[in-house]
Amino acid sequence: MDSKTLKLKNVPKGRPLAIIMAWLLAKPKQLKNYIDIYINLGFDVITIATSPWQLLWPTKGTQMIARDAVQFLENNPNYSQLCIHGFSVGAYQFSELMVIMSQDMERYKPVLDRFQCQVWDSAADITEIPIGIPYEDIPQSGNNSLYARKSNVPFDSCKSSALILVSENDLIGPTKSNLEVKNNWEPAGIKVTFKSWEKSGHVTHMIHHKEEYIGLLYKHLEENMLEQLALKARAKL
Repeated sequence: MDSKTLKLKNVPKGRPLAIIMAWLLAKPKQLKNYIDIYINLGFDVITIATSPWQLLWPTKGTQMIARDAVQFLENNPNYSQLCIHGFSVGAYQFSELMVIMSQDMERYKPVLDRFQCQVWDSAADITEIPIGIPYEDIPQSGNNSLYARKSNVPFDSCKSSALILVSENDLIGPTKSNLEVKNNWEPAGIKVTFKSWEKSGHVTHMIHHKEEYIGLLYKHLEENMLEQLALKARAKL
């Protein structure tokens, strides 16, 4: 990879890319369970992680991550099929990418058009994430404060079909707020598959409901990604 442009060498044209937006303090061993799913289906995978301090100091944290991620996507157009799979605070981090791209739609529309589907697991509103500091004490960054941005920023930019996975006993990424997302997206023309389990927990849906979780994910990929992925997904079930 070129350190300045973030352009990869020798990426086969048309290879799908899964972008995994990790939850806070996610361990590599935990993320591997999801990475392996995509690798086995023929995807390349990148993981984007956000630390607590990067969340607290957006101008030197989440916004810098977003700029690098957008640059990577723009400069690697051979990844013509993109899937975002985000967890918890990863939903906010993805919105930072959307903020950047929404500011210059003529430039970034080709990048946005490459997104074929979205998967949101336990997506959390910024005010619901327990990071040890009261919400009112979180530092602000002027008019561009991440905490002042609305959670519907990505809704206006990324139009790909979405799979939303939640549980009723998750206080961080609750069913209610995710249902509001669904209700905002659908009138905007975004197809949403919504699954809420009665009991599961924050970012533990695949642990407690593995067979159903993977089945929903494969079906979502079948409907929205390349034909060969559908064949591979069916073979896995």
